[in-house]
Amino acid sequence: MFLDLRISTHIPMKTISGLLSIDKPEGMTSRQAVTRVKNLLRKVGYGRQIKVGHCGTLDPLATGILVICVGRSTRLVQMIQEQPKSYSGTFRLGLVTSTDDCTGEVLAESELDTENLSRQAIVDLLPDFTGHIEQVPPKFSAIHVDGKRAYKLARQGHDVELEPRPVHIYRLELAGFELPEFKLQIECGSGTYIRSLGRDIGERLGCGATMNTLNRSAIGAFSLSNSVTPNQLTPENIESFVEPPITAVSHLPSYEINELQKERIYNGRMVEIDTVAALKHAPENGNTARLILVDNNQQLVAVSTYRFEDRTAKPVMVFHDPPRD
Repeated sequence: MFLDLRISTHIPMKTISGLLSIDKPEGMTSRQAVTRVKNLLRKVGYGRQIKVGHCGTLDPLATGILVICVGRSTRLVQMIQEQPKSYSGTFRLGLVTSTDDCTGEVLAESELDTENLSRQAIVDLLPDFTGHIEQVPPKFSAIHVDGKRAYKLARQGHDVELEPRPVHIYRLELAGFELPEFKLQIECGSGTYIRSLGRDIGERLGCGATMNTLNRSAIGAFSLSNSVTPNQLTPENIESFVEPPITAVSHLPSYEINELQKERIYNGRMVEIDTVAALKHAPENGNTARLILVDNNQQLVAVSTYRFEDRTAKPVMVFHDPPRD
């Protein structure tokens, strides 16, 4: 009889799930920021297959908040992108470019009518760009046209025609004015192009405008105050900056489930919920609502769909690993 004395050298792959709030500098692409995070996580043992993705692209010109999801939290990308965003942008009047920002080819430059171009003239226009509006995206954008990105077609010399899209501007304020520039503070919904906003205001003023700078200061619960620059991240500290997945959905009502309910969630089954105080003020005509299920440590277990009719919550995304035998 021979004994197999070989010792297994297999080391279980580390896992991680959470979110990084990155303060992206000018000149860096969103993809480059993601690659940096991915490379750092690989160096601390998370493997080549670790999933990393960003929520809402920032152009190289833009600075500010870029939320990066890692591991299972990449499934939260769409939910984060849907949340309100805050921006500040500066725009130059009398200049029109191919990209609607200062990186593009100059298409037109005009003399400014200093007598009629005033702070009040811009303030008077802002209500027309607040609330639900229709907006034509920039030709140099990532929108698909016949299966291809609009910016790729535009670079090839194609005349790209984009249809107006509905967007929502929650708040729009004039934060500065000194010819030829003006500055806006914007709080808006998903899909809004700030470049287009400045372009359209310039058109209404009769002189055109192009965006010079853009900073995104917040997305949902994420703000610059709890962000880190890419250069501050190292293999030694990156894990400490990863926030728990529940941060992404903290704006939604939550319900604490017990151990038996948690086991049902792990099996993809619905759980019955007697009362959900946080949903009492939901629209009367709504039959369902998003509900966050948490454990007794307030850790995210699942994002679920709550049905008012039978008071059940069905898991849509499960985040905690089920117990192992």
